[in-house]
Amino acid sequence: MTPRLDMIGLVVSDMAASLAFYRRLGLDVPAGADDQPHVEGTAPGGLRIGWDTEETIRSFDPTWTRPTGDSRRELAFLCDSPAEVDALYAELTAAGAPGHLKPWDAFWGQRYAVVLDPDGCGVSLFAPSAPAT
Repeated sequence: MTPRLDMIGLVVSDMAASLAFYRRLGLDVPAGADDQPHVEGTAPGGLRIGWDTEETIRSFDPTWTRPTGDSRRELAFLCDSPAEVDALYAELTAAGAPGHLKPWDAFWGQRYAVVLDPDGCGVSLFAPSAPAT
């Protein structure tokens, strides 16, 4: 059997805030899960996303500590259009998500923006700048 990427796991300090943020991005997160120590949702295409509280992680790894200054992790969400990148960035920042990079037309041919989730992880929003020909 060849291993396949099946789930991305996020360690969160505030489950309710994190789930609310990712629901705004369209992830199918179970209702009523905001106070659970572990939650899983499925993205379009079948990739699972899991959220664990810091306490859950410490329950089986007592040496775990919250990372600081970590910008190596980032999730990226493909949007339908450049206008959707702009609108979603505006919606998320209006709801309190810190904007990291305002929408711009990137030299690699995408409309691109970055917001931070409640734990400071970068979340890219992008769409092709021009329709494919």
